[in-house]
Amino acid sequence: MHSALFLIEFGAIILGLGLLGRFAGRLRFSPIPLYLLAGLAFGEGGLLPLGASEEFVAIGAEIGVILLLLMLGLEYTASDLVSNLKTQYPAGLVDFTLNAVPGAVAALLLGWGPVAAVVLAGVTWISSSGVIAKVMGDLGRIGNRETPVILSILVLEDLAMAVYLPIVTALLAGVSLAAGSITLAIALGVAGAVLFVAVRYGRVISRFVSSDDPEKLLLVVLGLTLLVAGIAQQLQVSAAVGAFLVGIALSGEVAEGTHTLLSPLRDLFAAVFFVFFGLHTDPASIPPVILPALALAVVTACTKIATGYWAAKRAGVGVKGRWRAGGTLVARGEFSIVIAGLAVTAGIEPALGPLATAYVLILVVIGPLTARYTEPLATRLTGRGRPVRTAPAARQAREQVTDGSDREPGTEPDAATDHEVLSDRNAADRA
Repeated sequence: MHSALFLIEFGAIILGLGLLGRFAGRLRFSPIPLYLLAGLAFGEGGLLPLGASEEFVAIGAEIGVILLLLMLGLEYTASDLVSNLKTQYPAGLVDFTLNAVPGAVAALLLGWGPVAAVVLAGVTWISSSGVIAKVMGDLGRIGNRETPVILSILVLEDLAMAVYLPIVTALLAGVSLAAGSITLAIALGVAGAVLFVAVRYGRVISRFVSSDDPEKLLLVVLGLTLLVAGIAQQLQVSAAVGAFLVGIALSGEVAEGTHTLLSPLRDLFAAVFFVFFGLHTDPASIPPVILPALALAVVTACTKIATGYWAAKRAGVGVKGRWRAGGTLVARGEFSIVIAGLAVTAGIEPALGPLATAYVLILVVIGPLTARYTEPLATRLTGRGRPVRTAPAARQAREQVTDGSDREPGTEPDAATDHEVLSDRNAADRA
């Protein structure tokens, strides 16, 4: 009887998630808020609380976090990460300052204490790589000049997780300063060792894992990931960080094949994770924190836009591209929920989970909108980037020397960008 009830409950969850995902796809926005709402509806204080399948959902949620970080690691090679650290670290520092500080200040103003401040700083700091990647693909901006800047910031945030998560884990566990320092040293040592091995011996590891049989490749990679994640957790390092480092170590055809094989599993268990987070949040606890969540969302949306604008300007991107970079970075999602989930499990502050849920719900809905409309709205308000009336010959010459990579179809190029391109062309002619 218990087995039958479990199958009914879990089957209903998976079917419901599939229908919600399909609905979100038709509306062309991220399904994450719908998954969170589904968890709220069937969790503590919800419409129909679950019972038989809750334990399995908890295990599935943990696997979902591991797969999210593994797939993220597969997107980058160790050499890419090292290169980004060397060239883009100022953007990472600006990103941390502008977006983590508001969360920490908000927690202190709410009287939650320093540990909750560190947690909420992470919630407001980290952008959603999954949502942002989907938005850029939907808007056709993968080849834009600002895209490498966006990806660099996301990579730096992901790398920072390798340091941040062990710190948070130690703080939530209430360990002493000495024990926390040892935990951080172990985390940094493990991360550094894996990066070194990935750079020097990444091809060897990929050849060891590689297989022409998809079934064997899936089993080896998934087993290796869960094993490393478990060992990392045993060493007081986050299991998610261990999975992320495994993804970095794999490269080439192995990474591509693994990405194809594990994408459906990642989507399944990630959806279960968001539901699980919602299950442990009482819907009645959200209304009291909705105003602080909304205020924090507005502030950190503006700071993310400022971050992207500054980073793109530093990289020499035109004005329109700067606004697009800032607007694209606004969305928060999986990482914010992962960080808040650690705090909810530790029970440090009852209101932190509801605040994080409301905060992510707001920004995961607003994020795609800011990505699409920040640039045209800023152009209209500032008057920058408007079409300039020119003689036909001058217009034709400008179109010939402008590659169009810094603008969307149907828009005129920036005057500043045109000047830069023409200057480069004239310098080349003189040479």
